[in-house]
Amino acid sequence: MSDVATSAPIEAHLEAYRPELTGYCYRMLGSAFEAEDAVQDTFVRAWRGFDRFEGRAALRTWLYRIATNVCLSMLSSAQRRVRPMDLGPAGSGAATHPGEPRPEEIWVGPMPDERVLPEGSDPAEVVAGRESVRLAFVAALQHLPPRQRAVLILREVLAWSAQEVATLLDTSVASVNSALQRARATLASADVNADVHRPMDDEQRSLLTRYVRAFEAYDLEALTALLHEDATLSMPPLPLWLRGHADILAWMSGTGSGCRGSRLVPVVANGMPAFGQYRPSLDGAGHDPWALIVLELSAGRIAAVNNFLDTARLFPLFGLPDRLE
Repeated sequence: MSDVATSAPIEAHLEAYRPELTGYCYRMLGSAFEAEDAVQDTFVRAWRGFDRFEGRAALRTWLYRIATNVCLSMLSSAQRRVRPMDLGPAGSGAATHPGEPRPEEIWVGPMPDERVLPEGSDPAEVVAGRESVRLAFVAALQHLPPRQRAVLILREVLAWSAQEVATLLDTSVASVNSALQRARATLASADVNADVHRPMDDEQRSLLTRYVRAFEAYDLEALTALLHEDATLSMPPLPLWLRGHADILAWMSGTGSGCRGSRLVPVVANGMPAFGQYRPSLDGAGHDPWALIVLELSAGRIAAVNNFLDTARLFPLFGLPDRLE
């Protein structure tokens, strides 16, 4: 039975699926921008082929089939996206040069929650959705071969049956179950234990308030006290990453000291608290974009500080102003 009402234009039906399809493509591709391109391509193909759809399957299933094919095609010639931690050992906080920027297409990037969570979702669905777009989880997915990735997302995240996935991928239930087993084994070795951001959680709200206060005052002692002993700091597209209090403190006291006097504007990314960071303008007036900071929290402290420096593209994506006066 089709889930399309003939009285409404196809475009209206397609738009209703944009958030969940964007989330699916983001998990597959690891990039907000590629995910949105994939969804747009999916809609164009659906619009062009709608006269052949004929309601023989649910519109949602049909769209996921198209989106999966689009993603698999994009992944066939793409380099696997990574985080700085995947490229080599942690660096030294005393380093004077963080390395040359690497191309955007190699990095796992952040995604605004509102782009992937349908409006009106109940709180349980929101938490589940946020869990499945965490940076660590999306990065771990990139280690899977593309078809295994699709199987795991469809089965584990979207709760499709093995038969539904087999039909979508034109394969057997046995093949789906085998792919899922191998994918689970790969993810079991990944560290994806960061806590999901719950806006009404008083403990998290207190932690974030202290983080903002310490960062804007550039009180490095107070800031370090909020970090886990083995917390990490990364700065894509720069390859350098740091681990532990000593190196993070050394970096922020030295090369990173230009962040002194910054202002933070809160947003939410990947189910976690995030901030647009604005550093003091060199001309002495106002603050200019510097980084999108995505925090990973665990057990009441900050486990990772991810600084994404591509503000020209990321700030508009997150609705952040291009300057603070």
